[in-house]
Amino acid sequence: MNRGWQLGTGLVLTALAGYIDALGFLRLGGLYTSFMSGNTTQFAAYAGDADPDRAFLPMLLVGSFLAGAILGSVVAILVPARWATPAVLAFETLLVLAALAIGLVHSEPGLASLALAAAMGAQNAVLAGVKGFRAGTTFVTGALFSFGQKIAEAVTRRGSPLGWLGDGVVWMSLLVGALCGALAYRALNLYALIPPALIAASLAGVTTLLVARARPAAKVSP
Repeated sequence: MNRGWQLGTGLVLTALAGYIDALGFLRLGGLYTSFMSGNTTQFAAYAGDADPDRAFLPMLLVGSFLAGAILGSVVAILVPARWATPAVLAFETLLVLAALAIGLVHSEPGLASLALAAAMGAQNAVLAGVKGFRAGTTFVTGALFSFGQKIAEAVTRRGSPLGWLGDGVVWMSLLVGALCGALAYRALNLYALIPPALIAASLAGVTTLLVARARPAAKVSP
């Protein structure tokens, strides 16, 4: 994929992360499926309050996210580099569909959310090889700081007057995705997972076609 496709894919994935995180937050009553800093803080607060029953799920979510990140990275490492993006996207699609299937079979909301946390962990491996690229990850704190920093540089004329635009769009993508996820969950309940599964599957299919049509980079002779 060229950088334009990578940027577009990254913004869509950022919105998808916001969508799934908002859905998980509403379903779990205050926990997250992609924002692991929040879950870590929740665990510490519950543990410090001597409430082990409530501390258990936040740590399970963190563990599931970590497992997804490891497995997604393993997929990206083991397949040829040019196929890493579609392979990880396909893996993420399977995890989202697994969350839907688990949720339809089991009424306990935490079980499906563990699969969603794993999917979000895996998603961070999709564009991990693109240097200087923040979109596509499931967290935007760094992008938000960079957004403010570049606004300061623009105001003081120490940087590009529009240098803040990219990070602002990344943050806005997460915001719009989260709003859509909240509205979809209110209307569709767990079936709100169908759109993100379709989006991830579509991205996997499109990137597969793009990679298949592109010629592999020529090997340089020693």
